[in-house]
Amino acid sequence: MSQLDPAALSGVHTGPLRAGERVTLTDIKGRRHTLVLEVGKDFHTTKGAVNHDEMIGRPEGGVVTTAGGAQFTVFRPLLYEYTVGMPREAAVIYPKDAAQILMWTDIFPGARVLEAGVGSGALSLSLLRAIGPTGTLHSYERRQEFADVAELNVTSFLGGTHPGWTITVGDLVDEIADEPIDRAVLDMLSPWDCIDAVAERLVPGGLLCCYVATTTQLGRVADQLRYHGGFTEPSLTETDVREWHAEGLAIRPGHGGHGHTGFLVISRRMAPGVDAPMKKRRPAPAAYGADYAGPVPRNVLPDQLAANRQRSLDDSDQIAPAVKRALRRHVDAQRSIHPADGAQRAQPAPGDGHDE
Repeated sequence: MSQLDPAALSGVHTGPLRAGERVTLTDIKGRRHTLVLEVGKDFHTTKGAVNHDEMIGRPEGGVVTTAGGAQFTVFRPLLYEYTVGMPREAAVIYPKDAAQILMWTDIFPGARVLEAGVGSGALSLSLLRAIGPTGTLHSYERRQEFADVAELNVTSFLGGTHPGWTITVGDLVDEIADEPIDRAVLDMLSPWDCIDAVAERLVPGGLLCCYVATTTQLGRVADQLRYHGGFTEPSLTETDVREWHAEGLAIRPGHGGHGHTGFLVISRRMAPGVDAPMKKRRPAPAAYGADYAGPVPRNVLPDQLAANRQRSLDDSDQIAPAVKRALRRHVDAQRSIHPADGAQRAQPAPGDGHDE
């Protein structure tokens, strides 16, 4: 692929449709079909075919009709349409989360951005568009096959290589370049393992975003940032998108929507040698109990931690009498259902999470 003209780094094209360009055909029910225009070629549907020549040389926003009467609007694909339909080896960060990342990490033209891992390149495309021709994006990916697919997807959309983009294959902690960065986005299984390495390169005031899928990861990375001390209290969010139906007086939530895909943990880098002020917190019962093996926030004092772990072992004094009676009824019911192994079944301690 050749180097791109800086004016074309967005991947957006205007003017009449040309052979070799990608277009999206959408029917009246919202079903989309993406194809690359070729002279003399046909696009086949269950209701007949459409010749590509009917679209080449025409402006966007036209309508083509098959021999069977099916109508399709014709547009160049938007970035979000491309990212959800492009080839993938790994799951992608969906547009609703990518939009949040770009805004809440304040990605700007000319920014120096670190990304790990690159996956199939969906977020890379959004980051490259935001940083523009003068910014740099250094992406890290542990698996070569993922990096190859990401590179293919990005260059296919842009029509060439972005001069500010590099991909390094390997573990971030081992391969991270010794260069200052303005923003960092970590999309990986254990982002807490990379906090120290990223903190050393992130400029004061820079932003870190960790994209995680589970609540367990959410809690672990948040506590790691609190333990580190060089980051502000993290913001923990998820984004849901709800569709709506509006037709005359019939206005109601639609049947579609986009629910949970991941959590965002966002925090800002403090100045060198400066620890962020921390909220006063008295840990919830068993928050850092005997089963917890992760980092503990710096403002959780040793006596609080000891008391917290003691409560996790025996918090019967904190349980209301009615709850205790309900727990006993639950145990008795279980023994009546399984009388044969009742003698071997350990009776749960009050407050261990069993319900009536």
